[in-house]
Amino acid sequence: MFSFFKPKPASAPETPTPEQPAAHPVASPPPVDPAAQPRPGWAQRLKQGLAKTRDRLGGQLSSLFGVGRKIDAELFEELETILITADIGVDATQSLLDSLQKKVRREGLTEASDLQAALKQALVDMLTPLQAPLDVTPHKPFILMLAGVNGAGKTTTIGKLAKLYQAQGLSVLLAAGDTFRAAAREQLQVWGERNNVTVISQQKGDSAAVIFDAIQAAQARGIDVVLADTAGRLPTQLHLMDEIRKVKRVIEKAAPGAPHEVLLVLDANTGQNAVAQVKAFDDALGVTGLVLTKLDGTAKGGAIAAIAQARPGPARPIPVRYIGVGESVDDLRPFDAREFVDAVFAV
Repeated sequence: MFSFFKPKPASAPETPTPEQPAAHPVASPPPVDPAAQPRPGWAQRLKQGLAKTRDRLGGQLSSLFGVGRKIDAELFEELETILITADIGVDATQSLLDSLQKKVRREGLTEASDLQAALKQALVDMLTPLQAPLDVTPHKPFILMLAGVNGAGKTTTIGKLAKLYQAQGLSVLLAAGDTFRAAAREQLQVWGERNNVTVISQQKGDSAAVIFDAIQAAQARGIDVVLADTAGRLPTQLHLMDEIRKVKRVIEKAAPGAPHEVLLVLDANTGQNAVAQVKAFDDALGVTGLVLTKLDGTAKGGAIAAIAQARPGPARPIPVRYIGVGESVDDLRPFDAREFVDAVFAV
């Protein structure tokens, strides 16, 4: 049996009673409520979230490009090592080095300090093709199917996306398609309660059936956005990859042309493994967008450059729609290449 979870309306606050004046007023100020303190802006939170990546990449680069050092073959060898150990990947590293070497020859650069700005710009140029904000307004309902390996952060990402779209004035419905984990359904219901969003789930059974029912409900209610969760699976589990293909086919049957976005959620801690995940899920589902989560807990944020180089040939790489740098509901934002690179190189 399907369940339609609707959050309970908040109860009316109790009428406060007047307080009696204290006989001996206390001079000390009231305790500060941490929750009442203004949060840092997004740029500052992004900088804080990328601290580990910055320490590994930006810190080493600052030393490498120190004042007085000359550009030579040894410098490029050290730079190659730094980039690869920051999980930028062999292909992306080679592309960056080629760009810098061409600039050195073209402009006759001799000082290592001249390379830092050039490297920063080359990285921005590499990541800019990944920057493509997602527009969820062309279809109603706009159906997003989320996929990824176990523990990548799909369910949490759905909760954050629900809040993000609500802030844009859109109505949202959640489909608890991860029927393998009871905890996933419960977690999604918590997010639904936080965001005042209906969650359609089933105690057990078929993921595709839950999502099919959710789409029908969204169509009947005039909902703007459907966020469909799916069970985590490893790309090597071929039978499970077949099941997720079935989920996509059922979505197409429920709403011709859907899903309108297939979002692959990637844990930034996986580094180079993220590239393999992109290829496997893209082969199975035709991934249209990526979400990079948990950047606040990893030194492997450079893997985003490897993702930019993951598709050979002229085809545009799969865009990074959103990045996550924390646990708070507003710590998921659209990816901005220059903003990201500025945070990595910030001092």
